[in-house]
Amino acid sequence: MAQSNLGLMYGYGRGVRRNHDEAVAWYRKAAKQGDAIAQFNLGVAYENGRGVQRDDREAVVWYRKAAEQGDAEAQFNLGVMYAEGRGLAQDKREAVIWYRKAAEQDNEDAQFNLALLLKERNVAQGVFEA
Repeated sequence: MAQSNLGLMYGYGRGVRRNHDEAVAWYRKAAKQGDAIAQFNLGVAYENGRGVQRDDREAVVWYRKAAEQGDAEAQFNLGVMYAEGRGLAQDKREAVIWYRKAAEQDNEDAQFNLALLLKERNVAQGVFEA
């Protein structure tokens, strides 16, 4: 957790000069030890190309690791990646699954996106079994 916090300090420039490369180095150390917050932040870094080259596939890898540990923000972001087909094949059913997990943790963005997807006819059928 301390490594993840150090990454956040570098990422936001709190108490140190902002340095995305250094932030990613600390996120990676913590993420490899299973820190869900660091895994999420590493996913964000890859999605936005901060401190690393932009890579949606790698973002998905790290979002998934955090999402599987119950991180609602990572679950939401993974849902977005599935819904938009970024870093993996578009799969709206899978997006619904991840949006629902995040929505159940009161993530309002996930609740909104889940409602939109469920409203679409081509997705609504059979989704409730997911």
